[in-house]
Amino acid sequence: MNDDHDRNDELLAQRMLSRRQAFGFAAKAGLGAAALAGGAAALTSNPHFAMAQAAATASAGLPKKPFKFHFVCHVTLDQFFTPCIYGIQDACAAFGASYQWTGSQKNVVSEMVSAMQTAIAQKADGIAVCLVDPKAFDAATDMAISAGIPVVAFNADVPTGSPNKRLSYVGQPLFQAGYNVAMKWLKLLPAKAHVMLTIGVPGSLNTQPRLDGYIQAIKDFGNGITYDVVNSGPDPQTEISRVESYYLSHQNVAGLFGTGGSDTYACGFVSNKYGLAKKGGVVAGFDLFPQTLTFIKSGDVTFTTDQQAYLQGFLPVQQMFLYKISGGLVGPANSDTSQAYVTKDNVDNYLGQTRFEGRTADEPK
Repeated sequence: MNDDHDRNDELLAQRMLSRRQAFGFAAKAGLGAAALAGGAAALTSNPHFAMAQAAATASAGLPKKPFKFHFVCHVTLDQFFTPCIYGIQDACAAFGASYQWTGSQKNVVSEMVSAMQTAIAQKADGIAVCLVDPKAFDAATDMAISAGIPVVAFNADVPTGSPNKRLSYVGQPLFQAGYNVAMKWLKLLPAKAHVMLTIGVPGSLNTQPRLDGYIQAIKDFGNGITYDVVNSGPDPQTEISRVESYYLSHQNVAGLFGTGGSDTYACGFVSNKYGLAKKGGVVAGFDLFPQTLTFIKSGDVTFTTDQQAYLQGFLPVQQMFLYKISGGLVGPANSDTSQAYVTKDNVDNYLGQTRFEGRTADEPK
Protein backbone atom coordinates (compact mmCIF):
# COMPACT_ATOMS: atom_id res chain seq x y z
CA MET A 1 0.00 0.00 0.00
CA ASN A 2 2.80 2.37 0.88
CA ASP A 3 4.54 1.44 -2.39
CA ASP A 4 1.47 2.44 -4.38
CA HIS A 5 1.25 5.72 -2.48
CA ASP A 6 4.91 6.48 -3.12
CA ARG A 7 4.47 5.65 -6.81
CA ASN A 8 1.49 8.01 -7.07
CA ASP A 9 3.50 10.79 -5.40
CA GLU A 10 6.34 10.23 -7.88
CA LEU A 11 3.99 10.39 -10.87
CA LEU A 12 2.38 13.55 -9.49
CA ALA A 13 5.78 15.16 -9.02
CA GLN A 14 6.74 14.28 -12.61
CA ARG A 15 3.51 15.77 -13.93
CA MET A 16 4.07 18.95 -11.92
CA LEU A 17 7.63 19.18 -13.18
CA SER A 18 6.47 18.73 -16.77
CA ARG A 19 3.88 21.46 -16.22
CA ARG A 20 6.46 23.88 -14.84
CA GLN A 21 8.84 23.07 -17.69
CA ALA A 22 6.09 23.57 -20.24
CA PHE A 23 5.19 26.97 -18.85
CA GLY A 24 8.85 27.92 -18.67
CA PHE A 25 9.51 26.88 -22.25
CA ALA A 26 6.36 28.64 -23.40
CA ALA A 27 7.54 31.86 -21.85
CA LYS A 28 11.02 31.51 -23.38
CA ALA A 29 9.57 30.65 -26.76
CA GLY A 30 7.21 33.62 -26.69
CA LEU A 31 3.97 31.62 -26.65
CA GLY A 32 1.06 33.79 -25.57
CA ALA A 33 -1.35 33.73 -22.66
CA ALA A 34 -3.88 31.66 -24.59
CA ALA A 35 -1.37 28.85 -25.03
CA LEU A 36 -0.51 28.96 -21.35
CA ALA A 37 -4.20 28.89 -20.40
CA GLY A 38 -4.59 25.69 -22.39
CA GLY A 39 -2.49 23.88 -19.80
CA ALA A 40 0.70 21.90 -19.98
CA ALA A 41 -0.95 18.86 -21.51
CA ALA A 42 -2.23 20.79 -24.52
CA LEU A 43 1.07 22.55 -24.82
CA THR A 44 3.20 19.43 -24.80
CA SER A 45 0.90 17.73 -27.33
CA ASN A 46 1.43 20.62 -29.75
CA PRO A 47 3.66 19.41 -32.63
CA HIS A 48 5.58 22.69 -32.46
CA PHE A 49 6.40 22.30 -28.77
CA ALA A 50 9.51 20.18 -29.33
CA MET A 51 10.84 22.79 -31.75
CA ALA A 52 10.04 25.62 -29.33
CA GLN A 53 11.60 23.67 -26.46
CA ALA A 54 14.78 23.07 -28.43
CA ALA A 55 14.99 26.70 -29.52
CA ALA A 56 14.42 28.00 -26.01
CA THR A 57 17.12 25.81 -24.51
CA ALA A 58 19.68 25.97 -27.32
CA SER A 59 19.80 29.72 -28.00
CA ALA A 60 22.74 31.50 -26.42
CA GLY A 61 22.05 34.76 -28.21
CA LEU A 62 23.50 36.13 -31.42
CA PRO A 63 27.13 35.32 -32.17
CA LYS A 64 29.61 38.15 -32.35
CA LYS A 65 31.08 38.77 -35.77
CA PRO A 66 34.02 41.05 -36.71
CA PHE A 67 32.10 42.91 -39.41
CA LYS A 68 33.48 46.31 -40.43
CA PHE A 69 30.89 49.02 -41.08
CA HIS A 70 31.66 52.39 -42.68
CA PHE A 71 29.63 55.48 -41.72
CA VAL A 72 29.75 58.32 -44.25
CA CYS A 73 28.65 61.64 -42.73
CA HIS A 74 28.28 65.09 -44.29
CA VAL A 75 29.64 66.99 -41.25
CA THR A 76 31.95 64.58 -39.45
CA LEU A 77 32.98 67.02 -36.71
CA ASP A 78 29.49 68.39 -35.93
CA GLN A 79 28.67 67.87 -32.26
CA PHE A 80 25.19 66.64 -33.17
CA PHE A 81 26.82 63.36 -34.17
CA THR A 82 28.64 62.77 -30.87
CA PRO A 83 25.77 60.65 -29.44
CA CYS A 84 25.38 59.07 -32.89
CA ILE A 85 28.99 57.87 -32.68
CA TYR A 86 28.39 56.58 -29.16
CA GLY A 87 25.41 54.62 -30.52
CA ILE A 88 27.65 53.14 -33.23
CA GLN A 89 30.28 52.21 -30.64
CA ASP A 90 27.77 50.57 -28.31
CA ALA A 91 26.15 48.55 -31.11
CA CYS A 92 29.55 47.44 -32.41
CA ALA A 93 30.54 46.36 -28.89
CA ALA A 94 27.32 44.36 -28.57
CA PHE A 95 27.80 42.56 -31.90
CA GLY A 96 31.59 42.26 -32.02
CA ALA A 97 31.83 44.59 -35.02
CA SER A 98 33.96 47.65 -35.74
CA TYR A 99 33.37 50.89 -37.63
CA GLN A 100 34.99 53.73 -39.51
CA TRP A 101 33.63 57.29 -39.27
CA THR A 102 34.32 59.14 -42.48
CA GLY A 103 32.86 61.55 -45.06
CA SER A 104 33.19 65.33 -45.19
CA GLN A 105 33.75 68.02 -42.57
CA LYS A 106 31.75 70.69 -44.42
CA ASN A 107 29.07 68.95 -46.47
CA VAL A 108 31.16 68.46 -49.61
CA VAL A 109 29.21 65.78 -51.46
CA SER A 110 32.10 64.71 -53.69
CA GLU A 111 34.16 63.89 -50.58
CA MET A 112 31.32 61.74 -49.28
CA VAL A 113 30.98 59.86 -52.56
CA SER A 114 34.74 59.25 -52.53
CA ALA A 115 34.43 57.89 -48.98
CA MET A 116 31.73 55.46 -50.17
CA GLN A 117 33.94 54.31 -53.03
CA THR A 118 36.80 53.73 -50.59
CA ALA A 119 34.52 51.67 -48.36
CA ILE A 120 33.51 49.53 -51.35
CA ALA A 121 37.15 49.05 -52.40
CA GLN A 122 38.00 47.98 -48.85
CA LYS A 123 35.16 45.42 -48.96
CA ALA A 124 33.21 46.94 -46.09
CA ASP A 125 30.51 44.72 -44.61
CA GLY A 126 28.02 47.58 -44.68
CA ILE A 127 27.79 51.28 -45.42
CA ALA A 128 25.60 53.80 -43.61
CA VAL A 129 25.45 57.18 -45.34
CA CYS A 130 23.73 60.54 -44.90
CA LEU A 131 22.02 60.92 -48.27
CA VAL A 132 22.16 64.70 -48.41
CA ASP A 133 21.96 64.91 -52.21
CA PRO A 134 19.05 63.54 -54.28
CA LYS A 135 21.21 61.95 -57.00
CA ALA A 136 24.92 62.08 -56.19
CA PHE A 137 25.01 58.80 -54.25
CA ASP A 138 23.01 56.65 -56.67
CA ALA A 139 25.96 55.20 -58.60
CA ALA A 140 28.00 54.42 -55.48
CA THR A 141 24.96 52.81 -53.86
CA ASP A 142 24.44 50.65 -56.96
CA MET A 143 28.09 49.64 -56.84
CA ALA A 144 27.87 48.67 -53.17
CA ILE A 145 24.66 46.67 -53.57
CA SER A 146 26.14 44.85 -56.57
CA ALA A 147 29.12 43.92 -54.41
CA GLY A 148 26.83 42.49 -51.73
CA ILE A 149 27.36 45.42 -49.35
CA PRO A 150 24.16 46.64 -47.66
CA VAL A 151 23.62 50.40 -47.72
CA VAL A 152 21.51 52.13 -45.06
CA ALA A 153 20.70 55.84 -45.04
CA PHE A 154 20.82 57.69 -41.74
CA ASN A 155 19.95 61.26 -40.72
CA ALA A 156 19.14 62.28 -44.32
CA ASP A 157 17.35 60.42 -47.10
CA VAL A 158 16.59 60.66 -50.80
CA PRO A 159 13.10 61.83 -51.85
CA THR A 160 10.22 59.41 -52.27
CA GLY A 161 10.41 57.75 -55.68
CA SER A 162 14.18 58.04 -55.95
CA PRO A 163 15.94 55.25 -57.88
CA ASN A 164 18.56 55.04 -55.11
CA LYS A 165 18.78 51.42 -53.91
CA ARG A 166 19.56 52.04 -50.25
CA LEU A 167 17.83 49.38 -48.13
CA SER A 168 16.38 51.57 -45.39
CA TYR A 169 16.38 54.99 -43.74
CA VAL A 170 17.01 55.62 -40.04
CA GLY A 171 16.00 59.10 -38.92
CA GLN A 172 13.14 61.56 -38.87
CA PRO A 173 10.67 61.97 -41.72
CA LEU A 174 12.20 65.39 -42.33
CA PHE A 175 9.46 67.30 -44.17
CA GLN A 176 6.85 66.16 -41.66
CA ALA A 177 9.19 67.00 -38.79
CA GLY A 178 9.62 70.54 -40.10
CA TYR A 179 5.88 70.89 -40.63
CA ASN A 180 5.06 69.68 -37.12
CA VAL A 181 7.67 71.92 -35.48
CA ALA A 182 6.39 74.96 -37.38
CA MET A 183 2.81 74.23 -36.36
CA LYS A 184 4.02 74.24 -32.77
CA TRP A 185 5.74 77.66 -32.97
CA LEU A 186 3.14 79.24 -35.25
CA LYS A 187 0.58 78.94 -32.45
CA LEU A 188 2.82 81.08 -30.25
CA LEU A 189 3.06 84.00 -32.69
CA PRO A 190 0.73 86.99 -33.01
CA ALA A 191 -1.18 87.52 -36.25
CA LYS A 192 0.80 89.07 -39.13
CA ALA A 193 4.11 88.44 -37.39
CA HIS A 194 7.33 88.41 -39.38
CA VAL A 195 9.86 85.63 -38.74
CA MET A 196 13.28 84.46 -39.88
CA LEU A 197 13.91 80.88 -41.05
CA THR A 198 17.49 79.65 -41.31
CA ILE A 199 19.17 76.84 -43.24
CA GLY A 200 22.85 75.98 -43.11
CA VAL A 201 23.23 74.55 -46.62
CA PRO A 202 20.28 75.20 -48.95
CA GLY A 203 19.28 72.07 -50.85
CA SER A 204 20.96 69.67 -48.44
CA LEU A 205 18.54 66.83 -47.79
CA ASN A 206 19.11 66.78 -44.02
CA THR A 207 17.61 70.28 -43.62
CA GLN A 208 15.94 71.42 -46.87
CA PRO A 209 12.89 69.16 -46.30
CA ARG A 210 12.48 70.70 -42.83
CA LEU A 211 12.58 74.19 -44.32
CA ASP A 212 10.03 73.11 -46.92
CA GLY A 213 7.88 71.81 -44.08
CA TYR A 214 8.19 75.14 -42.27
CA ILE A 215 7.08 77.06 -45.35
CA GLN A 216 4.16 74.72 -46.07
CA ALA A 217 2.97 75.01 -42.47
CA ILE A 218 3.09 78.83 -42.68
CA LYS A 219 0.93 78.68 -45.82
CA ASP A 220 -1.53 76.27 -44.26
CA PHE A 221 -1.72 78.11 -40.95
CA GLY A 222 -2.51 81.48 -42.52
CA ASN A 223 -2.85 84.30 -39.97
CA GLY A 224 -0.77 86.65 -42.12
CA ILE A 225 2.63 85.29 -41.04
CA THR A 226 5.51 86.42 -43.30
CA TYR A 227 9.06 85.16 -43.40
CA ASP A 228 12.57 85.56 -44.74
CA VAL A 229 14.97 82.66 -45.33
CA VAL A 230 18.60 83.20 -44.34
CA ASN A 231 21.39 81.00 -45.70
CA SER A 232 23.32 80.82 -42.44
CA GLY A 233 26.30 78.76 -43.67
CA PRO A 234 27.91 75.44 -42.75
CA ASP A 235 29.62 76.25 -39.42
CA PRO A 236 28.57 77.83 -36.10
CA GLN A 237 30.65 81.00 -36.33
CA THR A 238 29.36 81.86 -39.79
CA GLU A 239 25.83 81.08 -38.66
CA ILE A 240 26.03 83.32 -35.62
CA SER A 241 27.39 86.18 -37.75
CA ARG A 242 24.67 85.88 -40.39
CA VAL A 243 21.79 85.44 -37.94
CA GLU A 244 23.03 88.40 -35.90
CA SER A 245 23.39 90.54 -39.00
CA TYR A 246 19.83 89.72 -40.04
CA TYR A 247 18.45 90.48 -36.59
CA LEU A 248 20.19 93.85 -36.33
CA SER A 249 18.54 94.95 -39.58
CA HIS A 250 15.13 93.40 -38.73
CA GLN A 251 14.61 94.06 -35.03
CA ASN A 252 10.85 93.82 -35.46
CA VAL A 253 11.21 90.08 -36.15
CA ALA A 254 8.95 87.98 -33.91
CA GLY A 255 10.77 84.68 -34.20
CA LEU A 256 14.01 82.96 -35.19
CA PHE A 257 13.71 79.34 -36.34
CA GLY A 258 16.57 77.00 -37.22
CA THR A 259 16.39 73.83 -39.27
CA GLY A 260 19.55 72.19 -37.89
CA GLY A 261 21.57 71.96 -34.71
CA SER A 262 24.14 74.67 -35.26
CA ASP A 263 21.82 77.29 -36.76
CA THR A 264 19.32 76.68 -33.94
CA TYR A 265 22.21 77.34 -31.55
CA ALA A 266 23.00 80.52 -33.51
CA CYS A 267 19.39 81.68 -33.12
CA GLY A 268 19.62 81.03 -29.40
CA PHE A 269 22.91 82.92 -29.16
CA VAL A 270 21.41 86.00 -30.81
CA SER A 271 18.26 85.75 -28.69
CA ASN A 272 20.41 85.58 -25.55
CA LYS A 273 22.59 88.50 -26.63
CA TYR A 274 19.71 90.83 -27.51
CA GLY A 275 16.92 89.51 -25.27
CA LEU A 276 14.56 88.53 -28.09
CA ALA A 277 12.72 85.68 -26.33
CA LYS A 278 12.59 87.60 -23.07
CA LYS A 279 10.83 90.43 -24.96
CA GLY A 280 8.17 88.02 -26.21
CA GLY A 281 9.82 86.59 -29.30
CA VAL A 282 9.79 82.88 -30.13
CA VAL A 283 13.00 80.93 -30.83
CA ALA A 284 12.98 77.25 -31.76
CA GLY A 285 14.52 74.59 -33.97
CA PHE A 286 16.26 71.25 -33.87
CA ASP A 287 18.75 69.16 -31.95
CA LEU A 288 20.39 69.10 -28.56
CA PHE A 289 23.52 71.20 -28.70
CA PRO A 290 24.51 71.76 -25.05
CA GLN A 291 24.44 75.51 -25.65
CA THR A 292 20.88 75.28 -26.99
CA LEU A 293 19.79 73.38 -23.90
CA THR A 294 21.40 76.05 -21.72
CA PHE A 295 19.48 78.72 -23.64
CA ILE A 296 16.23 76.80 -23.05
CA LYS A 297 17.03 76.73 -19.33
CA SER A 298 17.66 80.49 -19.34
CA GLY A 299 14.51 81.24 -21.34
CA ASP A 300 16.31 82.41 -24.50
CA VAL A 301 15.10 79.47 -26.63
CA THR A 302 11.46 78.39 -26.48
CA PHE A 303 11.96 74.75 -27.48
CA THR A 304 14.06 72.42 -29.57
CA THR A 305 13.41 69.06 -31.19
CA ASP A 306 15.08 65.79 -30.18
CA GLN A 307 15.58 63.40 -33.10
CA GLN A 308 17.56 60.87 -31.01
CA ALA A 309 20.98 60.95 -32.61
CA TYR A 310 22.08 57.94 -30.53
CA LEU A 311 19.56 55.73 -32.34
CA GLN A 312 20.74 57.07 -35.69
CA GLY A 313 24.07 55.38 -34.92
CA PHE A 314 22.90 52.27 -33.09
CA LEU A 315 20.10 51.14 -35.42
CA PRO A 316 22.09 51.14 -38.71
CA VAL A 317 24.71 48.88 -37.09
CA GLN A 318 21.98 46.57 -35.82
CA GLN A 319 20.27 46.46 -39.21
CA MET A 320 23.44 45.83 -41.20
CA PHE A 321 24.62 43.19 -38.72
CA LEU A 322 21.34 41.26 -38.93
CA TYR A 323 21.30 41.57 -42.71
CA LYS A 324 24.81 40.09 -42.93
CA ILE A 325 24.37 37.34 -40.37
CA SER A 326 21.02 36.23 -41.82
CA GLY A 327 22.29 36.20 -45.39
CA GLY A 328 19.85 38.95 -46.28
CA LEU A 329 16.80 37.23 -44.79
CA VAL A 330 16.41 39.94 -42.14
CA GLY A 331 16.16 43.08 -44.22
CA PRO A 332 16.78 46.61 -42.92
CA ALA A 333 13.59 48.57 -42.27
CA ASN A 334 12.81 52.28 -42.22
CA SER A 335 12.99 53.53 -38.65
CA ASP A 336 11.53 56.84 -37.44
CA THR A 337 13.78 57.96 -34.59
CA SER A 338 10.92 59.96 -33.08
CA GLN A 339 10.12 63.57 -32.45
CA ALA A 340 10.22 64.81 -28.89
CA TYR A 341 10.27 68.44 -27.84
CA VAL A 342 12.58 69.88 -25.19
CA THR A 343 11.13 72.84 -23.29
CA LYS A 344 11.86 74.60 -20.03
CA ASP A 345 9.55 72.08 -18.34
CA ASN A 346 11.67 69.03 -19.20
CA VAL A 347 15.11 70.42 -20.09
CA ASP A 348 16.61 69.29 -16.78
CA ASN A 349 16.15 65.68 -17.97
CA TYR A 350 18.54 66.46 -20.85
CA LEU A 351 21.17 68.45 -19.00
CA GLY A 352 22.75 65.56 -17.09
CA GLN A 353 25.94 63.76 -18.05
CA THR A 354 24.54 61.05 -20.30
CA ARG A 355 26.17 59.08 -23.09
CA PHE A 356 22.79 58.73 -24.80
CA GLU A 357 22.69 62.46 -25.51
CA GLY A 358 26.42 62.79 -26.12
CA ARG A 359 27.56 64.66 -23.02
CA THR A 360 29.83 62.02 -21.58
CA ALA A 361 32.04 59.32 -23.03
CA ASP A 362 31.30 57.00 -20.09
CA GLU A 363 29.97 53.68 -21.29
CA PRO A 364 26.56 52.56 -19.99
CA LYS A 365 26.73 50.49 -16.81
